[in-house]
Amino acid sequence: MSEPSASDDNRPGDEVPTPDHLLHTGTEGPIDPEDLVRLSGREPTPELVEEARRRLEEEGPAAAERYLP
Repeated sequence: MSEPSASDDNRPGDEVPTPDHLLHTGTEGPIDPEDLVRLSGREPTPELVEEARRRLEEEGPAAAERYLP
């Protein structure tokens, strides 16, 4: 059996990881309450959308960061 090599990983040989300064969570732009509900893995209902609206008013975009990597 042969030893694993660098070419055995899932990246093609010339591909490098994305630099940190190019990565973003998506919270740089506006997030609406329905988006926040969907980020939590639930389907929007009037009650959940209202709860998300209040959370966005209180926390701003940081409310979405708990669901995004």
